[in-house]
Parts: sequence; structure tokens; C-alpha cells
Amino acid sequence: MDGQKIAKEVYGLAHSKEPVAPLVKEALDVIDQVLDHYGQEHISLSFNGGKDCTVLLHLYAAALAHRVGASQGLKPVPAIYIPVPSPFPELEVFITETSRLYGLDLYTCAPSSDASNRLPVESVTPGIPGTPSGLTNGNGHIKDPLSQPVGMSRGGEGMRRALAIYKERLPHIQAILIGTRRSDPHGATLSHRNMTDPGWPVFERINPIINWSYSDIWAFLKALDIPYCNLYDQGFTSLGSTYNTYPNPALLIPVSGTPSGNSSLPSFTIIAADPSTICFTESSHVSAVPLAMNGHTNHADSSNQPRYKPAYELVDGSLERAGRSSATTAFASHC
Repeated sequence: MDGQKIAKEVYGLAHSKEPVAPLVKEALDVIDQVLDHYGQEHISLSFNGGKDCTVLLHLYAAALAHRVGASQGLKPVPAIYIPVPSPFPELEVFITETSRLYGLDLYTCAPSSDASNRLPVESVTPGIPGTPSGLTNGNGHIKDPLSQPVGMSRGGEGMRRALAIYKERLPHIQAILIGTRRSDPHGATLSHRNMTDPGWPVFERINPIINWSYSDIWAFLKALDIPYCNLYDQGFTSLGSTYNTYPNPALLIPVSGTPSGNSSLPSFTIIAADPSTICFTESSHVSAVPLAMNGHTNHADSSNQPRYKPAYELVDGSLERAGRSSATTAFASHC
């Protein structure tokens, strides 16, 4: 990675006349303030491969390179990754490649043989729609928890436990950069800098892009040609678990033969028994469409598979999470 090239491009954009420029400058100022306060060795970055934290990582790399100058190389960047249940393989590959490219010292809060260390940010709960049948027995109880790839802690508790382990393993980390935006769940009341709540491990949460919109994220990524997870080119606009994430119906490309005059967004419902299937309803016509999960579909005939525009073509940012099922509980998805 050429840190000086990244710094030149990012700071150039910050001082340009592009609409996103003031937000880029604001984010860089926040990062600089935190670096002045803590020093790089005491700061970590929350990175899960989503578009928001990809933007944040690029901004952070630019700020670090801008400080050290061309004569010095960048130190490894402390980072934390807390996997969701059943993450997309494409996302995992992207995280690995990006960590190598940017020199992340990535700590993954992965499953272990200790059931107390199972750390989902989002969890699929037994006995409610959206829980994969393979995770429960006939009575609706979780099968042997030690055999599962992730734990079953609900929402914020999973995040709290993950951060507790991280604080125990790396006690010198005092602040964590997070790609939260105001439109995210729990993001509306946050500022650029917030301490964790009472009862949580003590960190300062730094939110440099809190004021960015969905369109700002894509304007930045496209302007600087920054690599992002290829799932966004398949119609996904917000990434979580394969159990509760599917292409955004607002980006569905109409099937050939659909009357061009009907431009309204079809209504949709999740079939509880099969979270990989979505029902699209237009007037009196209803059809079940197998969705792409992990980059593939459940349908053998590819000619009948639905097609979607890429995420950066979503016009209405308020529909960003229209591809996320409410059947599971999301605590803090920074994707």
C-alpha cells in the first residue's frame, strides 16, 4: 500500500470543491484530534469489511501517512473484527485481503471451545422466524452450543462481551474508531466522540463519519476508486449474516416483459420458514424468488434468477437497510 499516495488523494479531495469535501475534512480533523490525544498505539479500528468501515480505514490510513511523511513507513494498525453468525464468504475474503493491504494488526473475536466466548454482534434466536432450522432441535432449543460456529448472545450483550475480551487482551487500547453513521441503529444520538456506557469496558468510541449519508459513502469510494466488498455490486446495500441479509429489493432490475409504466417498488415479505426466499407482490401477482446467498442462489436455472443494480445506484438512502430482515436483532452494524 502506498500511504503517501492515499494521503495525497484523500487530503486533495478534502480541499476540493466536491460536495463530499467538507465531510472528508471533518473526519480527518476528528482523527487528527484523537491521534494527538491518545497516540496511534492506543487507538484501534473496528473493521468488519462493510462499506462504512472501509471508508473509515482509508481515511485513517491517509491521516497516519500524512503524519509520518514519505521518509517513514506506517506501523501496523491495531484493529478488531467481531464476526456475525454465518458471515458471507466474500466478506471474509475481503477482510483478509484488506487487512494485508493496509497492514492491519487485526484481532478477531472468534469462537473458541469456551461457550462464554461466543461473540455475535447480531444473533439468530431460536423459536422466532428467521432462525435457520439446522440450529435448533425439534423442541426449538439450541443444539449443542459447543458445536455452533458462533454464540447465541443477543445484540448488545454480544458486543459487550467482545469488547471485554479485547480490553483484557489489549489493555493499552483506549479508543476505537467506528464507522457508525447517524442513520445507523443507535446512531441518531451519537457525536464524534462518546465514552462507552456504564457497565461496559471503558473505551472512547470515535465516530469520524457520523454525519455522512449513504450517498456520501459511495461518493468517496467511487471518487478515489477504493476497493470494496464485491457483494455491493450484487445488489446488497447493508451486510450482516447470511441468515438475515439479501439483495435490496429497491435495486431489483425488472424482469423482461414487465410493463415499463409500473415503476413503483414491489412490496415484499420474508417467508419465515426460509429466510433465503422473498416474496415479491405486484398487484395480484405473487412470486417466490430464491435469493443469492453467499454469492449463489438456490435455483438451478440461472436464466430465472433475479438481477440487481449495484449498491451505489440506490437513490433513496433511507432504503439502505431494506435488504435486512427484522427477524434478528441488530445491535450495531457498521456496514
